[in-house]
Amino acid sequence: LIGHNGIVKEDIEKKSMTRIDVDSDEGEVCIEGLEGGDPLKALRVADVVRAIGRGFSPENAFALLDDELLLFDLISIAHLTAKTLKRVKGRVIGRNGRTRRVIEDISGVKISVYGKTIGIIGYSHQIRPASDAIEMLINGAPHSAVYSFLERKRREEEAKEIYGLRMDDYELPL
Repeated sequence: LIGHNGIVKEDIEKKSMTRIDVDSDEGEVCIEGLEGGDPLKALRVADVVRAIGRGFSPENAFALLDDELLLFDLISIAHLTAKTLKRVKGRVIGRNGRTRRVIEDISGVKISVYGKTIGIIGYSHQIRPASDAIEMLINGAPHSAVYSFLERKRREEEAKEIYGLRMDDYELPL
């Protein structure tokens, strides 16, 4: 969170007009809004801090401050055994990061696999399919089925934007 010579912490404080106190011994972070600052930005700083703490680069985490429609979501995989955890993380990341990159490219989110969590930054309509795809991988679905699912969701989203349709109401030829 602090970054080299405290640069990341300073950047967060400047962009959000907050003061951040980090207790490295306890692992606690105290966020305090400054006078004249936007109180909503002070609340968003908590998401930025959590995102950085869960493996996102500061640049990706700062997007949460810049765009108030962006959301940060965490999927916990702490319930898995050590062997299963390693396998699931490998399935989500993929060889040379390919699976993670495909999910990011198709759904438009940013993903971080870190420790026993999988973090997602994106808009609400992007997070849902990405999260569902990750859950499919966790539950053992073939990668091809996950990619097909994401492509279908993307086409549905594009149809909504273009035609204002709900896909539940209409069947479009694919």
